[in-house]
Amino acid sequence: MKRIQDTSILMILILAGIMLSFKPVAEKPKPYAIVKTWDLPGVLDEVSGLSWAGNDQILMVEDEHATLYLYDLEAEKLEKEISFGENGDFEGVALDGSTAFAMRSDGMLFEIQQYLDENPKVKNYRSTLSHKNNVETLAIDKQNHQLLFAPKDEDPNDDQVKGIYSFDLDTHKMQAEQLFKIDMLDPVLKDYKEKKTQRTFRPSDLAVHPQTGAFYVLEGVHPKLLILNTTGDIKRVIDLDEKHFPQPEGITFSPDGRLFISNEGHGQPATVVEIRLSE
Repeated sequence: MKRIQDTSILMILILAGIMLSFKPVAEKPKPYAIVKTWDLPGVLDEVSGLSWAGNDQILMVEDEHATLYLYDLEAEKLEKEISFGENGDFEGVALDGSTAFAMRSDGMLFEIQQYLDENPKVKNYRSTLSHKNNVETLAIDKQNHQLLFAPKDEDPNDDQVKGIYSFDLDTHKMQAEQLFKIDMLDPVLKDYKEKKTQRTFRPSDLAVHPQTGAFYVLEGVHPKLLILNTTGDIKRVIDLDEKHFPQPEGITFSPDGRLFISNEGHGQPATVVEIRLSE
């Protein structure tokens, strides 16, 4: 009997030693924190682009109507709707003072002068991209006084890159050449590689950091955020939790660097989420 008891004690000690040898794996900290989430009204269920408008307000478009939506973050309500033309698949919006720009998915850029007026004057400009390229992005690069956009699907010049194209706000001319290229074969993207190279990363919007000049490029299909330096080199890839980012379609910064991302609604309200990135 004593031998059995000794054996039992020995086994208990061995098991205890084994358990102590396994240290709990620390949960990897998220690369960002959620600061606040705003539920948007039903008219913005398919919100597809946003731009900081000042005074704690964000200007948005959604992908069915030629309408600008001005949303007040502090009041948490839609302040104004501005129609600027015939309905279409509008995917991106950017602001240059009192002039708003909206990008249609076929690569047509709309300039809406004095956008807060009841009947703003509208002009349009044809880019080198078309519906085949599926343009969902638009951002203002204030330092270089230009607008930036990129194809979601294939690039017209090279199916192994996604080019960032520009519109000069001084000359109002589309620049034919790519400003820079996001290489779909970059080692940083190896974990996201698709059979069709062009599907490795599919931009849904982009923004320029107001202080660093870095480019932040969003993807909504497989939610993630690419951060590129001022020469277009990928410096960081951040996976976004689908719980908070079911389909991120818009991104913008406030002048002091607050970062906002919008999500289309999927059986729940569309949202704007403010996040703070970790270093």
